[in-house]
Amino acid sequence: MLEEFFNLNGKIALVTGATHGIGMALAEALAGAGATIVFNDLNQDRIDAAILEYKSKGIDAKGYLFDVTNEDAVYAAVAKIAEEVGVIDILINNAGIIKRIPAIEMSAADFRQVIDIDLNGPFIVSKAVAPGMIAKGSGKIINICSMMSELGRETVSAYAAAKGGLKMLTKNLACEWAQHNIQVNGIGPGYIATSQTAPLREPGHPFNTFIVGRTPAERWGTPEDLQGPAIFLSSRASDFVNGHVLYVDGGILAYIGKLPS
Repeated sequence: MLEEFFNLNGKIALVTGATHGIGMALAEALAGAGATIVFNDLNQDRIDAAILEYKSKGIDAKGYLFDVTNEDAVYAAVAKIAEEVGVIDILINNAGIIKRIPAIEMSAADFRQVIDIDLNGPFIVSKAVAPGMIAKGSGKIINICSMMSELGRETVSAYAAAKGGLKMLTKNLACEWAQHNIQVNGIGPGYIATSQTAPLREPGHPFNTFIVGRTPAERWGTPEDLQGPAIFLSSRASDFVNGHVLYVDGGILAYIGKLPS
């Protein structure tokens, strides 16, 4: 009985930007629960490499070349996926960028690019998959938010603005589409150990010391820490969970921090 709640057999999941890192880990988790995986990227070489990586793990994933900020391209890709694979049941809006630039030095063009990819992109892709979900009478949308949906930090004003907006977009889409049995939720990762953060995690690095000290769990998260929450929010188990952001952060948001020694 318990297994039925988390079984994704027969479901088709689109995970944007799942050619590496967190996106790939989430896609692998959904595949392990039985879902068929489709993903996108802006670069065909990365798509081809990711397909081989998925195959090495026994996953028959299909990659599509499109930009999440290009509305026409997104709609065309969703139609192609429906024709070639099937109607999308699960969407994880994972594609995103960050630009670490002090606000006073950041150009409006750079700010707009982050907002466009991290906030407008999830809106466009969600809007494109929603009609298919409405027609089926069910669907799951998961937006990859951030602790920056709640907290500020130096040099990430555009990213924090986008992720704060994504939190509210999650809530508003949940309100609009709940009547169609579509659940729209978010996952807010803490600081996750990936290849991109490897240099920051070297023993003795000030940022590593800061993060470990700021996290009650006293460690960085791993992509695997996000897999269970993704399966939960993609499955029957979360059918009455809507408009919620699940923070997977080792307790950072609950923690005021240590006293100075």
